[in-house]
Amino acid sequence: MRAVLWRAVPFADLSSFWNGVESFFSSLADVNWLALLLGLVFFGTYLSIRSRAYFNVLRAAYPGERFQWRRIWGAYVAAYGFNSVIPARGGDVIKLFLVKTSVPNSTYPAVASSFFVEAVFDATIAVPVLIFAFTQGVFPKPPDFSDLGAFDLSFFASHLQFTLFLITAVAILILVGFAVLSRRVKAFWARVKQGVTILFDRRRYVRQVWLVQFGGWLFRCAAFWMLLDAFGVGGSVRNVLLVLGVNAIASLLPFTPGGAGVQQALLLKVFAGTATSATVAAYSVGQQIAIAAFSLGLGFAALVFIFRFRSFKAVIAAGREHRAAEQARQADAPDEPAAPGPTAGRRAPRARA
Repeated sequence: MRAVLWRAVPFADLSSFWNGVESFFSSLADVNWLALLLGLVFFGTYLSIRSRAYFNVLRAAYPGERFQWRRIWGAYVAAYGFNSVIPARGGDVIKLFLVKTSVPNSTYPAVASSFFVEAVFDATIAVPVLIFAFTQGVFPKPPDFSDLGAFDLSFFASHLQFTLFLITAVAILILVGFAVLSRRVKAFWARVKQGVTILFDRRRYVRQVWLVQFGGWLFRCAAFWMLLDAFGVGGSVRNVLLVLGVNAIASLLPFTPGGAGVQQALLLKVFAGTATSATVAAYSVGQQIAIAAFSLGLGFAALVFIFRFRSFKAVIAAGREHRAAEQARQADAPDEPAAPGPTAGRRAPRARA
């Protein structure tokens, strides 16, 4: 077992990715740059609409506070840009700090729990997309993931006992954490509940979050359609849904930036009968490079012009200092009551768009 785990240290076999990089640079002359540009514009629109839905989540959690959508948008795109180049979703830490300091009187537990609200929509979309993908006859079955070139999928598919043990251990740790915190830190859980307030008002959630996210999802579909056209694979409803299915699986294994390696291996398998291997490889890498560069540039611009930070490193350092100061303040006032939870469904007249 030790030998197996030692070989697992890199967590991903990026051979598919680097092969795709070679194909990408060798086919730059064949790229439809107009379609590529439109794809990135649509993708930026998708991120902006998603940030608006998240802004509505925060308005429900803090109806009496005044805060700006542009700051929430900035935090959102900065986090996405950072996640596109750094593994393990490190950008979420940036998002947590920037949102916390953008919403007056907010707390870290409430802001962190508000992230979960977005996941509800993602689950409702990912399930039918994956069902469609697996019924098309081109998606590898889970047991066949071990034959793909991506280490992430190959390792977990080849070691099912270890995978089941890991899932069980994580579930037990989560349950133990819930049990301990629910007894000892009641104020903490009151703040956690505050972050997901909008879920308790079903109509408001559907109107202000789910439908808004669905609108953004349509722009994401349009973005992938354009990118498929840009690299010669061909845009269609079927191909877009297959790409979304690949992204859904890659997002479950955040060991590499943007699921690099996993995406390339799956896309080569999925589009084997649609285009040549070189074309699919160029698309898989070109799409990832284009989205990563675009979102990273957009996120960096947000840090500079909205939050006045000059680097991602600076915002991470500021976040650590702010968190340490918060913990010191709480230690000096351990009996401080939790912020009162807002009434579900209450509007936020003071939140500024």
